[in-house]
Amino acid sequence: MSTVTDANQAAGLPAFPGDRSARCPFDPPADYAKWRGAEGLQQAVWNGHTVWVVSRFEDIKAAMTDPRISADVVGRLQGEARGEGAPPIFPRMDDPEHARLRRMLTKDFTVKRVQAMRPHIQEMVDDFLDRMIDKGRPADIVRDFALPVPSLVISLLLGVPYGDHEFFQQHTSVMMSLHRPQEERNAASMALFGYLRDLVARKEREPGDDLISRLLCEHVANGEIDRDTVAMNGHILLNAGHETTANMIALSTLFLLRNPDDLARIRDTDDPAVVAGAVEELLRHLTIVHSLVARVAVEDVTIGGQPIKAGEGLIVNLPAGNRDPAFLPDPDLFDIGRSARGHVAFGHGTHQCIGQTLARAELEIALPTLLRQLPNLQLAVPFEELRFRGDMSIYGVHELPVTW
Repeated sequence: MSTVTDANQAAGLPAFPGDRSARCPFDPPADYAKWRGAEGLQQAVWNGHTVWVVSRFEDIKAAMTDPRISADVVGRLQGEARGEGAPPIFPRMDDPEHARLRRMLTKDFTVKRVQAMRPHIQEMVDDFLDRMIDKGRPADIVRDFALPVPSLVISLLLGVPYGDHEFFQQHTSVMMSLHRPQEERNAASMALFGYLRDLVARKEREPGDDLISRLLCEHVANGEIDRDTVAMNGHILLNAGHETTANMIALSTLFLLRNPDDLARIRDTDDPAVVAGAVEELLRHLTIVHSLVARVAVEDVTIGGQPIKAGEGLIVNLPAGNRDPAFLPDPDLFDIGRSARGHVAFGHGTHQCIGQTLARAELEIALPTLLRQLPNLQLAVPFEELRFRGDMSIYGVHELPVTW
Protein backbone atom coordinates (compact mmCIF):
# COMPACT_ATOMS: atom_id res chain seq x y z
CA MET A 1 0.00 0.00 0.00
CA SER A 2 1.22 3.50 -0.81
CA THR A 3 0.18 4.69 2.63
CA VAL A 4 2.91 2.74 4.46
CA THR A 5 5.69 5.15 5.30
CA ASP A 6 9.38 4.67 4.97
CA ALA A 7 12.04 6.83 6.61
CA ASN A 8 12.22 9.27 3.70
CA GLN A 9 8.46 9.62 3.29
CA ALA A 10 7.88 10.22 7.00
CA ALA A 11 10.67 12.81 7.28
CA GLY A 12 9.30 16.09 8.53
CA LEU A 13 5.77 14.84 9.17
CA PRO A 14 4.30 15.16 12.67
CA ALA A 15 3.20 12.11 14.61
CA PHE A 16 -0.48 11.62 15.39
CA PRO A 17 -1.78 11.99 18.02
CA GLY A 18 0.43 14.92 18.95
CA ASP A 19 1.95 15.64 22.33
CA ARG A 20 -0.09 17.73 24.74
CA SER A 21 1.34 20.53 26.84
CA ALA A 22 2.15 19.45 30.40
CA ARG A 23 0.64 22.77 31.52
CA CYS A 24 -2.64 22.15 29.68
CA PRO A 25 -3.15 18.35 29.55
CA PHE A 26 -6.93 18.74 29.13
CA ASP A 27 -6.47 20.61 25.85
CA PRO A 28 -5.59 19.09 22.47
CA PRO A 29 -2.08 19.75 21.13
CA ALA A 30 -1.66 23.38 20.08
CA ASP A 31 -0.79 22.34 16.51
CA TYR A 32 -4.34 21.12 15.95
CA ALA A 33 -5.63 24.71 15.83
CA LYS A 34 -3.01 25.50 13.17
CA TRP A 35 -4.11 22.47 11.15
CA ARG A 36 -7.72 23.63 11.26
CA GLY A 37 -6.70 27.03 9.95
CA ALA A 38 -4.40 25.79 7.20
CA GLU A 39 -5.46 25.19 3.62
CA GLY A 40 -6.46 21.61 2.81
CA LEU A 41 -5.53 18.88 5.29
CA GLN A 42 -2.39 18.16 7.28
CA GLN A 43 -0.46 14.94 6.72
CA ALA A 44 0.90 13.03 9.69
CA VAL A 45 2.22 9.61 10.64
CA TRP A 46 -0.26 7.33 12.42
CA ASN A 47 0.38 3.67 13.20
CA GLY A 48 3.35 3.68 10.82
CA HIS A 49 1.36 5.11 7.91
CA THR A 50 1.16 8.52 6.32
CA VAL A 51 -2.44 9.72 6.65
CA TRP A 52 -4.47 12.84 6.06
CA VAL A 53 -5.63 14.35 9.37
CA VAL A 54 -9.21 15.66 9.27
CA SER A 55 -9.43 18.38 11.93
CA ARG A 56 -12.25 20.78 11.01
CA PHE A 57 -15.72 20.08 12.38
CA GLU A 58 -17.55 20.14 9.06
CA ASP A 59 -14.80 18.15 7.33
CA ILE A 60 -15.09 15.47 10.02
CA LYS A 61 -18.81 15.12 9.40
CA ALA A 62 -18.18 14.96 5.65
CA ALA A 63 -15.46 12.33 5.99
CA MET A 64 -17.61 10.16 8.24
CA THR A 65 -20.60 10.15 5.90
CA ASP A 66 -19.01 10.00 2.43
CA PRO A 67 -19.49 6.51 0.91
CA ARG A 68 -16.16 6.88 -0.90
CA ILE A 69 -14.40 6.73 2.48
CA SER A 70 -14.33 3.31 4.10
CA ALA A 71 -14.16 2.23 7.74
CA ASP A 72 -12.55 -1.06 6.73
CA VAL A 73 -8.92 -0.19 7.43
CA VAL A 74 -7.75 -3.56 8.73
CA GLY A 75 -4.90 -4.73 6.53
CA ARG A 76 -4.63 -1.25 5.06
CA LEU A 77 -3.85 1.08 7.95
CA GLN A 78 -4.27 -1.23 10.90
CA GLY A 79 -2.62 -4.59 11.33
CA GLU A 80 -5.17 -5.96 13.76
CA ALA A 81 -5.00 -9.74 13.96
CA ARG A 82 -8.29 -11.57 13.71
CA GLY A 83 -7.09 -15.10 13.35
CA GLU A 84 -7.78 -17.34 10.40
CA GLY A 85 -11.44 -17.22 9.43
CA ALA A 86 -12.41 -14.79 12.20
CA PRO A 87 -14.95 -12.17 11.08
CA PRO A 88 -14.50 -8.38 11.17
CA ILE A 89 -15.92 -6.14 13.87
CA PHE A 90 -18.91 -4.04 12.90
CA PRO A 91 -17.16 -0.65 13.45
CA ARG A 92 -14.69 -1.70 10.74
CA MET A 93 -17.41 -2.60 8.23
CA ASP A 94 -19.21 -0.45 5.67
CA ASP A 95 -22.90 -0.37 4.90
CA PRO A 96 -24.95 -2.34 4.12
CA GLU A 97 -23.16 -5.08 6.11
CA HIS A 98 -22.34 -2.66 8.92
CA ALA A 99 -25.99 -1.63 9.23
CA ARG A 100 -27.22 -5.23 9.09
CA LEU A 101 -25.03 -6.35 11.97
CA ARG A 102 -25.48 -3.15 13.97
CA ARG A 103 -29.28 -3.58 13.89
CA MET A 104 -28.87 -6.93 15.64
CA LEU A 105 -27.07 -5.20 18.51
CA THR A 106 -28.98 -1.93 18.79
CA LYS A 107 -31.92 -3.09 20.90
CA ASP A 108 -29.63 -3.60 23.89
CA PHE A 109 -28.51 0.06 23.75
CA THR A 110 -31.77 1.92 23.12
CA VAL A 111 -32.86 4.91 25.20
CA LYS A 112 -35.71 2.84 26.66
CA ARG A 113 -33.40 -0.02 27.64
CA VAL A 114 -30.83 2.32 29.20
CA GLN A 115 -33.54 4.19 31.13
CA ALA A 116 -34.62 0.87 32.63
CA MET A 117 -30.99 0.17 33.61
CA ARG A 118 -30.47 3.46 35.47
CA PRO A 119 -31.58 2.25 38.94
CA HIS A 120 -29.27 -0.74 38.62
CA ILE A 121 -26.38 1.47 37.49
CA GLN A 122 -27.02 3.70 40.51
CA GLU A 123 -26.80 0.66 42.78
CA MET A 124 -23.48 -0.36 41.24
CA VAL A 125 -22.08 3.17 41.57
CA ASP A 126 -23.15 3.32 45.22
CA ASP A 127 -21.66 -0.10 45.92
CA PHE A 128 -18.24 0.60 44.41
CA LEU A 129 -18.13 4.00 46.10
CA ASP A 130 -18.94 2.42 49.47
CA ARG A 131 -16.17 -0.14 48.93
CA MET A 132 -13.69 2.60 48.09
CA ILE A 133 -14.62 4.60 51.18
CA ASP A 134 -14.50 1.54 53.44
CA LYS A 135 -11.03 0.67 52.15
CA GLY A 136 -9.85 4.05 53.32
CA ARG A 137 -7.70 6.90 52.09
CA PRO A 138 -5.93 7.41 49.78
CA ALA A 139 -7.76 5.72 46.92
CA ASP A 140 -7.21 5.49 43.19
CA ILE A 141 -10.31 6.71 41.38
CA VAL A 142 -9.30 4.78 38.26
CA ARG A 143 -8.79 1.42 39.95
CA ASP A 144 -11.40 1.70 42.69
CA PHE A 145 -14.29 3.48 40.95
CA ALA A 146 -13.98 4.65 37.34
CA LEU A 147 -12.92 1.28 35.93
CA PRO A 148 -15.09 -1.11 37.98
CA VAL A 149 -18.41 0.67 37.29
CA PRO A 150 -18.49 0.44 33.48
CA SER A 151 -16.72 -2.92 33.55
CA LEU A 152 -19.55 -4.40 35.62
CA VAL A 153 -22.24 -2.67 33.55
CA ILE A 154 -20.97 -3.97 30.21
CA SER A 155 -20.24 -7.40 31.71
CA LEU A 156 -23.83 -7.78 32.87
CA LEU A 157 -25.21 -6.51 29.57
CA LEU A 158 -23.10 -8.91 27.50
CA GLY A 159 -23.24 -11.83 29.89
CA VAL A 160 -19.49 -11.80 30.64
CA PRO A 161 -18.58 -12.98 34.17
CA TYR A 162 -17.37 -9.91 36.06
CA GLY A 163 -14.97 -12.18 37.93
CA ASP A 164 -12.89 -12.19 34.74
CA HIS A 165 -12.55 -8.39 34.71
CA GLU A 166 -8.82 -8.36 35.45
CA PHE A 167 -8.22 -10.58 32.42
CA PHE A 168 -10.12 -8.43 29.96
CA GLN A 169 -8.96 -5.13 31.45
CA GLN A 170 -5.32 -6.21 31.20
CA HIS A 171 -5.61 -7.36 27.58
CA THR A 172 -7.58 -4.27 26.57
CA SER A 173 -4.84 -2.09 28.05
CA VAL A 174 -2.25 -3.82 25.85
CA MET A 175 -4.45 -3.46 22.77
CA MET A 176 -4.96 0.27 23.39
CA SER A 177 -1.26 1.06 23.80
CA LEU A 178 0.20 3.24 21.06
CA HIS A 179 3.75 2.09 21.78
CA ARG A 180 3.50 -1.64 22.38
CA PRO A 181 4.81 -3.79 19.51
CA GLN A 182 2.12 -4.78 17.04
CA GLU A 183 2.73 -8.45 17.84
CA GLU A 184 1.85 -7.86 21.51
CA ARG A 185 -1.32 -5.98 20.60
CA ASN A 186 -2.32 -8.73 18.19
CA ALA A 187 -1.70 -11.42 20.81
CA ALA A 188 -3.85 -9.55 23.35
CA SER A 189 -6.64 -9.18 20.80
CA MET A 190 -6.58 -12.88 19.93
CA ALA A 191 -6.52 -13.88 23.60
CA LEU A 192 -9.71 -11.90 24.16
CA PHE A 193 -11.28 -13.34 21.02
CA GLY A 194 -10.47 -16.84 22.25
CA TYR A 195 -12.01 -16.03 25.62
CA LEU A 196 -15.21 -14.78 23.95
CA ARG A 197 -15.38 -17.84 21.70
CA ASP A 198 -15.32 -20.07 24.77
CA LEU A 199 -17.96 -17.90 26.44
CA VAL A 200 -20.21 -18.09 23.37
CA ALA A 201 -19.99 -21.89 23.47
CA ARG A 202 -20.99 -21.87 27.15
CA LYS A 203 -23.88 -19.48 26.48
CA GLU A 204 -25.17 -21.79 23.77
CA ARG A 205 -25.37 -24.60 26.32
CA GLU A 206 -26.56 -22.39 29.19
CA PRO A 207 -28.23 -19.22 27.84
CA GLY A 208 -28.94 -16.29 30.13
CA ASP A 209 -30.66 -12.92 30.00
CA ASP A 210 -27.91 -11.11 28.12
CA LEU A 211 -26.86 -9.84 24.70
CA ILE A 212 -24.68 -12.82 23.75
CA SER A 213 -27.46 -15.28 24.57
CA ARG A 214 -29.96 -13.19 22.62
CA LEU A 215 -27.74 -13.08 19.54
CA LEU A 216 -27.34 -16.85 19.68
CA CYS A 217 -31.08 -17.39 20.02
CA GLU A 218 -32.31 -14.79 17.54
CA HIS A 219 -29.60 -14.64 14.88
CA VAL A 220 -27.24 -17.61 15.07
CA ALA A 221 -30.00 -20.18 15.31
CA ASN A 222 -31.53 -19.03 12.01
CA GLY A 223 -28.21 -18.72 10.19
CA GLU A 224 -28.02 -14.92 9.93
CA ILE A 225 -24.62 -14.83 11.64
CA ASP A 226 -22.21 -17.40 13.02
CA ARG A 227 -20.80 -17.93 16.49
CA ASP A 228 -17.47 -16.30 15.69
CA THR A 229 -19.28 -13.14 14.62
CA VAL A 230 -20.94 -13.05 18.04
CA ALA A 231 -17.58 -13.59 19.75
CA MET A 232 -15.69 -10.98 17.72
CA ASN A 233 -18.32 -8.29 18.17
CA GLY A 234 -18.72 -9.18 21.84
CA HIS A 235 -14.97 -8.58 21.99
CA ILE A 236 -15.23 -5.00 20.68
CA LEU A 237 -18.30 -4.17 22.80
CA LEU A 238 -16.56 -5.44 25.93
CA ASN A 239 -13.43 -3.40 25.20
CA ALA A 240 -15.16 -0.18 24.22
CA GLY A 241 -17.85 -0.54 26.87
CA HIS A 242 -15.47 -0.27 29.79
CA GLU A 243 -12.33 1.45 28.47
CA THR A 244 -13.90 4.65 27.14
CA THR A 245 -16.36 5.32 29.95
CA ALA A 246 -13.80 4.51 32.64
CA ASN A 247 -11.36 7.06 31.26
CA MET A 248 -14.11 9.63 30.83
CA ILE A 249 -15.19 9.25 34.49
CA ALA A 250 -11.62 9.58 35.76
CA LEU A 251 -10.56 12.47 33.52
CA SER A 252 -13.81 14.35 34.20
CA THR A 253 -13.26 13.94 37.94
CA LEU A 254 -9.76 15.36 37.66
CA PHE A 255 -10.92 18.23 35.45
CA LEU A 256 -13.63 19.16 37.95
CA LEU A 257 -11.18 19.01 40.86
CA ARG A 258 -9.16 21.60 38.96
CA ASN A 259 -12.29 23.68 38.32
CA PRO A 260 -14.07 23.85 41.70
CA ASP A 261 -16.86 26.23 40.60
CA ASP A 262 -17.96 23.78 37.93
CA LEU A 263 -17.58 20.90 40.37
CA ALA A 264 -19.86 22.66 42.86
CA ARG A 265 -22.47 23.31 40.20
CA ILE A 266 -22.70 19.62 39.35
CA ARG A 267 -22.48 18.49 42.98
CA ASP A 268 -25.14 20.87 44.31
CA THR A 269 -27.80 20.78 41.61
CA ASP A 270 -30.92 18.66 41.85
CA ASP A 271 -31.77 19.33 38.20
CA PRO A 272 -30.93 16.33 35.99
CA ALA A 273 -30.91 18.64 32.96
CA VAL A 274 -27.96 20.56 34.43
CA VAL A 275 -26.05 17.31 34.99
CA ALA A 276 -26.87 16.10 31.48
CA GLY A 277 -25.68 19.40 30.01
CA ALA A 278 -22.48 19.25 32.05
CA VAL A 279 -21.80 15.73 30.78
CA GLU A 280 -22.22 16.87 27.16
CA GLU A 281 -19.81 19.73 27.70
CA LEU A 282 -17.29 17.40 29.41
CA LEU A 283 -17.56 14.98 26.48
CA ARG A 284 -16.95 17.81 24.02
CA HIS A 285 -14.23 19.59 25.97
CA LEU A 286 -12.19 16.50 26.88
CA THR A 287 -12.87 14.24 23.82
CA ILE A 288 -10.90 11.22 24.98
CA VAL A 289 -11.10 9.24 21.71
CA HIS A 290 -8.06 10.89 20.17
CA SER A 291 -6.47 8.19 18.01
CA LEU A 292 -8.88 5.47 16.91
CA VAL A 293 -11.10 6.75 14.10
CA ALA A 294 -9.20 5.75 10.97
CA ARG A 295 -10.57 5.63 7.43
CA VAL A 296 -9.31 4.85 3.93
CA ALA A 297 -10.46 6.35 0.63
CA VAL A 298 -11.78 3.71 -1.77
CA GLU A 299 -12.20 6.29 -4.56
CA ASP A 300 -10.61 9.64 -5.29
CA VAL A 301 -12.36 12.22 -3.08
CA THR A 302 -11.91 15.80 -1.90
CA ILE A 303 -12.32 16.66 1.80
CA GLY A 304 -11.77 20.18 3.10
CA GLY A 305 -10.42 21.22 -0.29
CA GLN A 306 -7.79 18.47 -0.16
CA PRO A 307 -7.71 15.92 -3.00
CA ILE A 308 -7.31 12.43 -1.54
CA LYS A 309 -6.43 9.52 -3.80
CA ALA A 310 -8.00 6.08 -3.62
CA GLY A 311 -6.00 3.97 -1.16
CA GLU A 312 -4.84 6.88 0.97
CA GLY A 313 -5.63 6.87 4.67
CA LEU A 314 -7.30 9.40 6.91
CA ILE A 315 -7.43 9.86 10.68
CA VAL A 316 -10.41 11.72 12.11
CA ASN A 317 -9.21 14.26 14.68
CA LEU A 318 -12.21 14.34 17.03
CA PRO A 319 -10.56 16.55 19.72
CA ALA A 320 -9.76 19.21 17.11
CA GLY A 321 -13.27 19.08 15.66
CA ASN A 322 -14.88 19.62 19.04
CA ARG A 323 -12.68 22.69 19.62
CA ASP A 324 -13.48 24.20 16.20
CA PRO A 325 -14.85 27.79 16.40
CA ALA A 326 -17.00 26.89 13.40
CA PHE A 327 -18.87 24.47 15.68
CA LEU A 328 -19.48 26.81 18.61
CA PRO A 329 -18.09 30.12 19.92
CA ASP A 330 -15.20 30.19 22.42
CA PRO A 331 -14.59 26.46 21.96
CA ASP A 332 -11.64 26.37 24.37
CA LEU A 333 -13.87 27.68 27.16
CA PHE A 334 -15.56 25.08 29.36
CA ASP A 335 -19.13 26.26 29.85
CA ILE A 336 -21.69 24.03 31.57
CA GLY A 337 -24.44 26.46 30.63
CA ARG A 338 -24.07 26.10 26.88
CA SER A 339 -25.58 23.45 24.63
CA ALA A 340 -22.80 21.20 23.39
CA ARG A 341 -25.18 18.83 21.60
CA GLY A 342 -23.99 17.99 18.13
CA HIS A 343 -20.39 17.40 19.22
CA VAL A 344 -18.47 14.56 17.63
CA ALA A 345 -17.06 12.91 20.77
CA PHE A 346 -19.03 9.78 19.80
CA GLY A 347 -18.25 10.15 16.10
CA HIS A 348 -20.79 11.03 13.44
CA GLY A 349 -23.07 9.34 10.94
CA THR A 350 -23.91 5.65 10.81
CA HIS A 351 -20.74 4.72 12.72
CA GLN A 352 -21.54 6.79 15.80
CA CYS A 353 -20.80 4.93 19.02
CA ILE A 354 -23.54 2.37 19.59
CA GLY A 355 -23.15 2.67 23.36
CA GLN A 356 -23.37 6.45 23.66
CA THR A 357 -26.72 6.45 25.49
CA LEU A 358 -25.35 3.98 28.04
CA ALA A 359 -22.13 5.98 28.44
CA ARG A 360 -24.10 9.17 29.08
CA ALA A 361 -26.20 7.44 31.72
CA GLU A 362 -23.13 6.10 33.52
CA LEU A 363 -21.50 9.53 33.55
CA GLU A 364 -24.69 11.29 34.66
CA ILE A 365 -24.95 8.89 37.59
CA ALA A 366 -21.30 8.34 38.54
CA LEU A 367 -20.03 11.93 38.60
CA PRO A 368 -22.65 13.64 40.80
CA THR A 369 -22.83 10.62 43.12
CA LEU A 370 -19.07 10.70 43.66
CA LEU A 371 -19.00 14.46 44.24
CA ARG A 372 -21.95 14.42 46.68
CA GLN A 373 -20.71 11.44 48.67
CA LEU A 374 -17.24 12.94 48.99
CA PRO A 375 -17.67 16.72 49.16
CA ASN A 376 -14.06 17.13 50.34
CA LEU A 377 -12.58 15.07 47.51
CA GLN A 378 -9.08 16.24 46.52
CA LEU A 379 -5.91 15.01 44.90
CA ALA A 380 -3.61 12.96 47.11
CA VAL A 381 -0.52 13.80 45.03
CA PRO A 382 0.68 16.96 43.29
CA PHE A 383 -1.03 17.52 39.94
CA GLU A 384 2.37 17.52 38.24
CA GLU A 385 2.96 13.89 39.26
CA LEU A 386 -0.09 12.53 37.42
CA ARG A 387 0.55 10.36 34.36
CA PHE A 388 -1.68 11.20 31.42
CA ARG A 389 -2.54 8.65 28.75
CA GLY A 390 -0.95 10.27 25.74
CA ASP A 391 0.54 6.83 25.07
CA MET A 392 -2.87 5.16 24.70
CA SER A 393 -5.59 5.21 22.04
CA ILE A 394 -8.06 6.46 24.65
CA TYR A 395 -6.90 9.54 26.54
CA GLY A 396 -7.21 9.94 30.31
CA VAL A 397 -5.06 9.33 33.37
CA HIS A 398 -3.32 6.10 34.28
CA GLU A 399 -4.02 6.61 38.00
CA LEU A 400 -5.89 9.25 40.00
CA PRO A 401 -4.87 9.15 43.70
CA VAL A 402 -7.38 11.01 45.87
CA THR A 403 -8.23 11.63 49.47
CA TRP A 404 -11.21 13.23 51.23
